[in-house]
Amino acid sequence: MQRAEHPVRWPDPATLKIVLYPDPVLRQPCAPIERVDAPVTALAARMLELMHEAEGIGLAAPQVGVPVRLFVCNPTGKEGEDAVYVNPHLVEAHGADEKEEGCLSLPGVHVVMRRATRVVLEALDEKGSAVRKEGTELEARVWQHEIDHLDGRLIIDAMSPSDEIANRRALRQLEERYARATGS
Repeated sequence: MQRAEHPVRWPDPATLKIVLYPDPVLRQPCAPIERVDAPVTALAARMLELMHEAEGIGLAAPQVGVPVRLFVCNPTGKEGEDAVYVNPHLVEAHGADEKEEGCLSLPGVHVVMRRATRVVLEALDEKGSAVRKEGTELEARVWQHEIDHLDGRLIIDAMSPSDEIANRRALRQLEERYARATGS
């Protein structure tokens, strides 16, 4: 796996915005971060701002065009409960449930996803300290969704035939918008 001690140039956080499907960065497996320092904390802070502006509950670094293993979340939506996870990975997963999920990079798309109902996550926090946390229900679902992003997976990869029909128009519109924006 490629290493991201620091990409050649970290983007200016002020220029970041949420990247929409089918931007290729969303399919790219993300590189681990070697140390948590000023560029990483600035990226995380801007991601939290963007997540709140979009009224989301989770956002992964590739969703702002930066292919590194970092995500932010606040599944409760309560002030003071924002979380930053660097190099996260799941060490346990138990139970299963199916619920509909959306994604800030796939506006208008909703897919029924089967996820574990209880997971244990290990990561570094925004200060670079190791954390091990257990999450259940919505928190567990958010962590799994965001880690999928870090591995280049999207909710549309798990669409059932009925999800494909229900989301066909929204996906086509996103693809057409991307083609116009990139001239491809």
